[in-house]
Amino acid sequence: MKVGVIGAGAWGTALAQTLASQGEHVRLWALEPDVVSAVNEDHLNPLYLPNIPLSPAVDATGDMADMADRDLLLIVCPAQHLRTIVTGLPAGLPLVLCSKGIEAGSGLLMSEVARQAQPRSPIGVLSGPTFAHEVARGLPTAITLACEDAELADRIAARVARPAFRPYVSDDVVGAEIGGAVKNVLAIACGVAEGAGLGLNARASLISRGFAEMTRFGLARGARVETLSGLSGLGDLVLTCSSTNSRNFSLGKGLGEGKPAGELLANRRTVAEGAFTAPVLREAARAASVEMPVVEAVCALLEDAAPLGEVIDALLARPLRPE
Repeated sequence: MKVGVIGAGAWGTALAQTLASQGEHVRLWALEPDVVSAVNEDHLNPLYLPNIPLSPAVDATGDMADMADRDLLLIVCPAQHLRTIVTGLPAGLPLVLCSKGIEAGSGLLMSEVARQAQPRSPIGVLSGPTFAHEVARGLPTAITLACEDAELADRIAARVARPAFRPYVSDDVVGAEIGGAVKNVLAIACGVAEGAGLGLNARASLISRGFAEMTRFGLARGARVETLSGLSGLGDLVLTCSSTNSRNFSLGKGLGEGKPAGELLANRRTVAEGAFTAPVLREAARAASVEMPVVEAVCALLEDAAPLGEVIDALLARPLRPE
């Protein structure tokens, strides 16, 4: 399968590097002309993935028409731009969505957006605990590849698998997507705990109670428990809630240190998806009558609706209840 990767941020570049690691050609679409030049001339992406030499088998382009000869496209753009990007792709190509979020306005998951934008294209989802710089360096990683078409899923898995990059196939597309979207919001909460000096007990509590929120919401949307408990749910949650290498955790840490959300978001080159997902997730949860108090707290901080201390006190003062 001739593979193309749409989006040359850190994760898109890492995926291209992984898929080209055995000398198989991969085409990478980049928005920025400087990134195209750097990849093709220097085999580097200093803007988004510095200090990682790229395989000569990765070539970059800024022209979407160059993707028309691909057999498979991995879509690695910010979630809120996915509809625009996918609409402009050649029709009918299998698409593997690597963006994690929920579309603002519609409340749709990324697979639902892609089906509207490209109704003839088979859709899959790639999600799991994946820091881009570790994947690009060839460190061991396991991910979920979710696709309703089992035959296509097996073909894609065979193409993307590497000795240190192990896909586990699932047909629960909704579950894989919800895990990836919700964990970004919960990572902000854990970053807040870090920045505010609340301790490791608080972080562990947020991870476990946040996972309960993820599970309640996922089940309400038709996800399966085993998917949410797997790599694309709990696995990704643990990783993203544990390190400043996570853009969402880093954003939360700044909030916990008392910095304004607007300032933190304005100073970022890369996207902290949880900041955009949080208000959409809150509304979707309310519509489904699902309680998500940690998500509500993150929204309050992002919207400067209440001081940090007041938000923390409100969480701790919730009525006692069975686990």
